Amino acid sequence: MSAADLGVVVAALLTLAVFSFLYRDNPFYRFAESLLVGVSAGYYVVHYFDAGVVRKFWVPVVQQGQLWLLPGGVLGLLMLARLHPRGQWISRFAIAFYVAAWSGYLIPSVLQERILRQVAGTFLPAAGTTSVGALLAAVLVLLGVAAILVYFYFSAEHRGLLGAASRVGILFLMVGFGASFGYTVMGRLSLLIGRFQFLLQDLPASLRHISH
Repeated sequence: MSAADLGVVVAALLTLAVFSFLYRDNPFYRFAESLLVGVSAGYYVVHYFDAGVVRKFWVPVVQQGQLWLLPGGVLGLLMLARLHPRGQWISRFAIAFYVAAWSGYLIPSVLQERILRQVAGTFLPAAGTTSVGALLAAVLVLLGVAAILVYFYFSAEHRGLLGAASRVGILFLMVGFGASFGYTVMGRLSLLIGRFQFLLQDLPASLRHISH
């Protein structure tokens, strides 16, 4: 029996244990769930320790002598004081510095990527397109964005033209939420199909190898 075939059998048993929740809650499902949470937690602890402590602190500071990174390591150690009830107040200095520094670093990039770029993406297709279909699609997107913004404008009562525009915005929101939900459902179905393919194709092949 090879390690690969044994891994396939174990993965199949854990998959069936997860599927058993479709019947009702049972010890097999709770075991598989706890195993997944525990393995994931252990993996990410080791991964972040290697990526954050070893590669970004120990190697550059201790082995390469980049002492200017030492204050950042001290701030990281201060965050561990949160684990002790009497030393929790010490970690606030490191957390405050971290939040302030990352806010100043991320606000311009988030503003550029999530606001300015999306605004430009709403207007520029309508200005640079030549095909009639693409032009109509760009105008529809522009009208939908404007109607949705009107719907979230609460400084005036939604009556008359403002009310009609807000109702159109609701329709665009419903279409957007429906498309997102459908995309999520299709993604979950693709995962389910992948699991069934694993159980019906990979598992029998591994069982045949084990039997031989």
